[in-house]
Amino acid sequence: MLNKLTAFIQKEKMIQPGERIVCAVSGGADSVALLFGLYLLREKLRFSLEAAHFNHHLRGEESNRDADFVRDFCTRFDIPLHLRDGIVQPGEKGLEAAAREARYGFLRTLPGKIATAHTADDNAETLLLSLTRGCTLSGACGIAPRRTLPFGVVERPLLGFAKKDIVEFC
Repeated sequence: MLNKLTAFIQKEKMIQPGERIVCAVSGGADSVALLFGLYLLREKLRFSLEAAHFNHHLRGEESNRDADFVRDFCTRFDIPLHLRDGIVQPGEKGLEAAAREARYGFLRTLPGKIATAHTADDNAETLLLSLTRGCTLSGACGIAPRRTLPFGVVERPLLGFAKKDIVEFC
């Protein structure tokens, strides 16, 4: 997996030497695999690595266990961690959109480039959702490897990986 991850990062020019990468970590397999993969590549690709976790408190104690797991993981590997938590209320667009807005609101306060753990499976799901919502084939698009937002760049180094690849790596 590390060779494929390195090749994708280099092909897409996602990480340049000297950059600060902040990996968004939920505590799930995808984001933990990304964080560990980046941890293993940080010296080879010459970048600094930090992690960020936002506890939405949407799943009670399970949410707190995720935050504890991320904290312990980062402590074990000496990865600087940015933590924030908040209570998310569903807005006009629903709970998931409100949670995403809260999470990205937090991420935008952090210096560096953000890396998220979107996978090939997430990309396929996004494409299928677009099509079921009536999008034409020419308008259907998946998740881009890089997205420039008003606060900075979000990189998605796992887009070339299926969920089974992630599980094997973990």
